[in-house]
Amino acid sequence: GSSVLAIALIGYTALTLAMMAQFGRDTWRPNGEVFTVWFGLLGRLAPFTSVDADNQVRRRPIISGLLTRGWTLPEVAIVSMGVGSILFDGISQTEWWYGLFGLPGLGMATLQLFAFLGVVLVCVLGVARLVGLDATGAGLVPIAVGYLVAHYLTFLLGDGQRLIVAISDPFQLGWDLFGTAFYEPGTDWIPPALMWTVQLAAVVGGHIVGAWAGHIVAAREAPHRTDVRLRQVPLAVLMVALTATTLWSLGQTIV
Repeated sequence: GSSVLAIALIGYTALTLAMMAQFGRDTWRPNGEVFTVWFGLLGRLAPFTSVDADNQVRRRPIISGLLTRGWTLPEVAIVSMGVGSILFDGISQTEWWYGLFGLPGLGMATLQLFAFLGVVLVCVLGVARLVGLDATGAGLVPIAVGYLVAHYLTFLLGDGQRLIVAISDPFQLGWDLFGTAFYEPGTDWIPPALMWTVQLAAVVGGHIVGAWAGHIVAAREAPHRTDVRLRQVPLAVLMVALTATTLWSLGQTIV
């Protein structure tokens, strides 16, 4: 559990430092450091962007960054794995999944994750081959953000309250500096209907923005105007399948 996570974080930190020493910080971080690349892709939705080597910031129309050209195969692959990992996290906690696979150990759960990500990656890259990398990336990033909100909002509002405990005992030494060391987090104060509404709005909103962005880019890059609608069909099928699956998983009983 926590020891495995700690070892993984230490190993990843060591790898990042070694690669920055080898290639340079400003070369490795935006091109090889996973979290920098991932947040950079999500940042295409932001109303601000840096425009030069001095990182001068300028405003731009919100979500217009999705429409910029130049998506690469690794970037689309990272977005697909981001979407797939969030989707797997939701599905793997449902009673349906438990009925199929039970509660696997760490090794088997990791294999299941890799297999699931492999299926999603193959589907996304197949669509990208038909529709184009730019359209696929533009369509999937808003969906990824919607999934992040929908799947992890409850964790943020619930487990995020553990900060109240941490400020009283930051080093886990049995302190109770502010009288909150024994606070018990909970989400009973959140109406279930409100939570479901927010989750639904996040998923559907991400799908709507993704469909719009994918349509714009696919139409822009279609070789002939008659190819526009046909070109968008594979991307539309993929997006509907992902959105329907995540909405289904959100409505299932969690094990």
